[in-house]
Amino acid sequence: MKRAIPQPPVKGFSAEAVLARIMSATGIKSQSELARVLGIGRQAVTDAKKRSHIPADWYLYLCRKYGLNPQWLESGMGAMYIAGQDSGPDFRGSRNSGAHSEEFSYVPKVRARLSAGGGSLVVDEAIETYYAFRHAWLKRKGQISQMRLMRVSGDSMEPTLRDEDVVLIDLSQTEIYTGKIYAVGIDEEIVVKRLDKKPGQLVLVSDNRQFYPPLEVTLTEDANVRVLGRVIWMAREVL
Repeated sequence: MKRAIPQPPVKGFSAEAVLARIMSATGIKSQSELARVLGIGRQAVTDAKKRSHIPADWYLYLCRKYGLNPQWLESGMGAMYIAGQDSGPDFRGSRNSGAHSEEFSYVPKVRARLSAGGGSLVVDEAIETYYAFRHAWLKRKGQISQMRLMRVSGDSMEPTLRDEDVVLIDLSQTEIYTGKIYAVGIDEEIVVKRLDKKPGQLVLVSDNRQFYPPLEVTLTEDANVRVLGRVIWMAREVL
């Protein structure tokens, strides 16, 4: 197969710049071909370009398939390919390309913050950065393409989760298991709580019960309450 020669990166975070980098690094020649690679309709690519927003799932798929560095793909900064993957668009897990990109998956950290306190209206899902996790570990935990990292705000889940902790959420896991921690959307608010169920009610339980009593939410047709996903991992920076 003829290898495309990567062009100099186009700096910038716009969807148009990202699409230009995708085509430069992968050898994909048109939006129609990109749509076929992603398994989506061509209109979805056109819409993403118009909205100047590339879905996180596209980043993850292309980075794994072609060994691309997600930071470069998003911003044009840094190396085009992840360490050990300089084989360019011919990368398909061949013996010359090594196993590095098969060993790790990149999960996006988004700007949305999970309120563990008085409530947060910050629901922006713009990608800030990526965290690398071992692919085999993530696969055991859930659906990798539906995983997102978010930062916690507030103290209602202390001592389990503290203010500024980062949590990994699997958006595909919405079935409620009593006592597990979930991200829950209430109107335009996103909170992180343990969940319990009562007939016709969802009970949001804080670990810091001295200051935050359980909140019972009645599940009616008008109630804008939705379980967004389950928290499956957390990280804490030592300041």
